[in-house]
Amino acid sequence: MENNSPIDELVKKARTAQEKIAHYTQEQIDEVCKAVAWQVYKDENIQKLAKLAVEETGMGKYEDKLTKHKNKILGIIVDALAAKTVGLIERDEVKGISKYAKPVGVVGALTPVTNPTATPASNAVAILKGRNAVIFAPHPRAIKSAALVVAMMREGLNTVGAPEDLIQFVAEPSVDATGELMKKVDLILATGGAPMVKAAYSSGKPAYGVGPGNSCQIIAEDADVNDAAEKITVSKTFDNATSCSSENSIIIHQKIYDGMIQAFKNRGGYLCSAEEKNRLKEYMWKPNKHGQLALNAGIVAKSAGEIAAGAHINVPENTRMLLVEGDMPLEDDPFAEEKLSPVLTVYRYDTFEEGVALLVRLTDNCGTGHSCGIHTFNEEYIEYLGQHMRTSRIVVRQPQAAANGGAFFNGMPSTVTLGCGTWGNNITTENISFKHFINVTWLSQPIPINRPSDDSVWGDYFGKYGR
Repeated sequence: MENNSPIDELVKKARTAQEKIAHYTQEQIDEVCKAVAWQVYKDENIQKLAKLAVEETGMGKYEDKLTKHKNKILGIIVDALAAKTVGLIERDEVKGISKYAKPVGVVGALTPVTNPTATPASNAVAILKGRNAVIFAPHPRAIKSAALVVAMMREGLNTVGAPEDLIQFVAEPSVDATGELMKKVDLILATGGAPMVKAAYSSGKPAYGVGPGNSCQIIAEDADVNDAAEKITVSKTFDNATSCSSENSIIIHQKIYDGMIQAFKNRGGYLCSAEEKNRLKEYMWKPNKHGQLALNAGIVAKSAGEIAAGAHINVPENTRMLLVEGDMPLEDDPFAEEKLSPVLTVYRYDTFEEGVALLVRLTDNCGTGHSCGIHTFNEEYIEYLGQHMRTSRIVVRQPQAAANGGAFFNGMPSTVTLGCGTWGNNITTENISFKHFINVTWLSQPIPINRPSDDSVWGDYFGKYGR
């Protein structure tokens, strides 16, 4: 008698469901995507999701989670509906190439505790767009949130007559269960910390993962101080910095340094003294079970006031963000790393070359390949970063937490999963979207022979070096 594990049962049901939609038309699958997206976009549902996510995990802010659902789901469904993912999706008559989209099958999606409802909601729409099924593996501290968001999305599937088992979740998550899931699905999407991503890449199955985030911005001498301070404050404090794209450090030109600090203070920023910074450091980093200094999980996605109180720092009641001045060498200062909290490290620089050198050191210290940004109107500065930075995303005069994953004020693809390329040990630098959940068949037809002559290819070389 066959003795299937709970994971086997989930995968079996997912495969049965996926087979039923494998030949859906573009119109049919778009209707499925709309139905699911609506369930995690409409107000009465996302109010329940946001409330439960904060209550269950103790992370983030209710109002910001509402905004996150609205912005992410709308952005992703708009991008998805504009694309073809069924049948013939591209034809090049000159080269005789036609491309046909096919499903990848069953996707195993690992989701983080910091974003337990918006991440699966967003990823489900992108995955379904390719006519696939998905099984979510939630963090053990976010099981109730996963159950609720999956139940809502299954209701959407039922509304349009699609199989409910296209969307499922692991009800009793564990390291072993997640490991088993990764070995039995067709593709893995790992959104979360480095150990999770490493496990996905080691599973033997194709995987999309993310690299560590340590978003940094240069504030150049020509920046609009108030505009930059407003955007950075909004970005850094949004959902208590649960996003890996929230600015961790900024590098301010010394000419405008004092003005920037004051602009932050005007918006609820509090600059810690050297002694307060030491207390904050002792509270934010604690020895882990291996005896190594690690970020205190108790501060992740907490408010600035809660973190200050834990570090015994008295701050004004309206404090939204804690500022600390970075120490050198930055490689020895944990404040130069990703903090997942409304704590912003500030540095000053004199020349643009010095500022870029700091930016490179900060990203290479933690976060190579992820993202950076600049507040400037100097096109030479912008072009230099574009040419030289080893990051997958560079945003100009934008709030980084919103901009990196796509927003209605820029043209980045909407996503909650950011590839970081080989710099971050990832397979792609792209924002992971619907196009990453299709297989593409290339069909080649014969074309007139167009073989170039040797001279047309190597003529200039022959002229310089001979044959």
